[in-house]
Amino acid sequence: MLRLSLRERIAKRIERAKENIFLPREFRDLGGEDQVLRGLRELVREKRLVRLGYGVYGKAFVSRLTGEPVLAGAGGFIAAARQTLDKLGIPWDITAAEKAYNEGRTTQVPANAVIRIKGRFRRKLALRNTELRIEH
Repeated sequence: MLRLSLRERIAKRIERAKENIFLPREFRDLGGEDQVLRGLRELVREKRLVRLGYGVYGKAFVSRLTGEPVLAGAGGFIAAARQTLDKLGIPWDITAAEKAYNEGRTTQVPANAVIRIKGRFRRKLALRNTELRIEH
């Protein structure tokens, strides 16, 4: 019987998953922390994942235009940041600007990735030139 490597088992679990954001603790049952982190780093090098911050990885695919990894799933970076906060158990809300746009009080589309945090959050979430900005 052919036994899959840890990296292959992690990759298989990621492919089957419905969500697009992963934390290393989700793979704890497959191996030790160092081994899991090594497997995740290999998947980042293979452009199957992107690292969004400390201990936060997003499912990715390679763009045919640029050859760079792009976040999989609808909503892009802001949706990935919201999923990350949900997974980490951090309460958040949309900003006043986004609320005004959603209610039709303005036509100004919020362009930056900004989220209002209702507690403490010290991590940085970023993808290339886009960084999550936090309102308190």
